[in-house]
Amino acid sequence: MQEDKESVFDALDTVKACLDVFCGMVSEMEANTENMANAAKTGFINATDLADYIVGKGLPFRTAYKISGEIVAYCIKNDFVLENLPLETYKKYGDFFDDGVYDAINLENCVKRRISEGGTGINSVENQLKWVKEKL
Repeated sequence: MQEDKESVFDALDTVKACLDVFCGMVSEMEANTENMANAAKTGFINATDLADYIVGKGLPFRTAYKISGEIVAYCIKNDFVLENLPLETYKKYGDFFDDGVYDAINLENCVKRRISEGGTGINSVENQLKWVKEKL
């Protein structure tokens, strides 16, 4: 046997053992949706959606990205999240902001807009979970 084969077989054994553990873990896993929702609210995960909203108002993406970054920096400095930032504050960054910004950055709406296969949208995640369960 060639010397490199032993390492390959060891690696294969390790991968098989990891897959056995992972399959058992996934089949018994229960998500704490409340903790997940709370964690999602604190990370500015919807900043890209804010930039998309600004683009929808007619600004170039580069400008929208810059403005959304400035707003996120303001939120961090002043202990806000995007959803709780007053409209008056948004308007300081552009007079194009209106109440629609809150629909655009609502976390549930952000997830619903993610429709690509393999993505983070509701239907995509459900399909991925179904696929994994079938493989178990």
